[in-house]
Amino acid sequence: MKKPLLIFSILIANLLSAQTKTDSITLDPQKQLNAAQRLLSGNYASAVTMGAYGEMLYNQPNGDNGELDVQRLVLLMGYRFNDKTQFVTEIELEHVEEVFVEQAFVNYNIANNVSLRGGLMLVPMGIINEFHEPTTFNGTERPELDNVIVPTTWRELGIGVNGRFNEISLGYQAYLFNGFKSTLGDGEGGVSGVLRGSDGLRGGRQKGIKSTIDSPTFSTKFDYYGIPGLRLGLSGYFGKTQAADDIEAIEGANIGISMVGLDARYAYERFTARAQFIHASLSDTDEYNTLTGADLGSALQGWYIEGAFNILPTHNDQRLYAFARYEMYDTHASTSGSLVKNDAYNRTDFTTGLTYHIAPGVVLKGDYQFRSNAADNSDVQDRLNFGIGVWF
Repeated sequence: MKKPLLIFSILIANLLSAQTKTDSITLDPQKQLNAAQRLLSGNYASAVTMGAYGEMLYNQPNGDNGELDVQRLVLLMGYRFNDKTQFVTEIELEHVEEVFVEQAFVNYNIANNVSLRGGLMLVPMGIINEFHEPTTFNGTERPELDNVIVPTTWRELGIGVNGRFNEISLGYQAYLFNGFKSTLGDGEGGVSGVLRGSDGLRGGRQKGIKSTIDSPTFSTKFDYYGIPGLRLGLSGYFGKTQAADDIEAIEGANIGISMVGLDARYAYERFTARAQFIHASLSDTDEYNTLTGADLGSALQGWYIEGAFNILPTHNDQRLYAFARYEMYDTHASTSGSLVKNDAYNRTDFTTGLTYHIAPGVVLKGDYQFRSNAADNSDVQDRLNFGIGVWF
């Protein structure tokens, strides 16, 4: 028994020593990589690569008890078969009790500017869904826009191409995915809906778990990085939801989705900024709500703008960012049929705080959120948050 353990220990030690140092707090948007991109970058001496990121958070709503949570721990693994073919996977543990596969795909480099990719992948929409590692964004919590409208972490099974044309400073992605699940049968001829007015499409994520598909959806994104320090993104997602064979023919079982997003990230010396706008238009929601009894809106829309300034001198290895983010998001931006807009779904958050990078890959966060909605009897609680994030 001792000999296999010794061999395994030596193997792991050699594997970890073979990694080359990678700075995981690069805030220049033109140089920043997410976890999968780092594993695919080839900046490693070993064919096998390993890493992780995680967040431990404390949330204190105004007037209530606080909550401590190991919100997520994600294990990263990759393997390079040869110069053209690589495999990447992320295994996520949420709240110390749930286990998910966040990504699992094969990447094949066809040419310098074209790669074929297939498997469980992130849908390229906005910023946070692809760049959600805790050292890459300000704020203890991710922006709420990227929770209720872009249902981060949004991943599905699919296939497609990606690459970049450096001569025109343009990156691109284009994939075919399975879509959201919209309805479930109860086994007795009844139908229930999984999409709601409060959080839009979030409940329909299939996450690669025995996913239903009757028609593929199309997802694409273009990134322009031709201006120093600036990165601009244009995203699109188009298709229909998916329903099981026994209910897909029922009127209202599926809805159509057209989602577009604009995003911008900028960095100059000690200053960084980012902004995002998302609009999703949903068709056939009146029929869907009639069938399921849901209150799904026919349009979801949101935006935010954020600025941050590094208080510490530029020659300091540590960075301390003071930031502020203002966001508005409405999952009842419009409704169809007899459904009346719910003003409680028209929400505004103002978040301000500090992000302290104490070492490459280790961040301490603290912020306060002023939260409200447009309802006359709004009872949304402000919230104090603290967190620790790591990524290596």
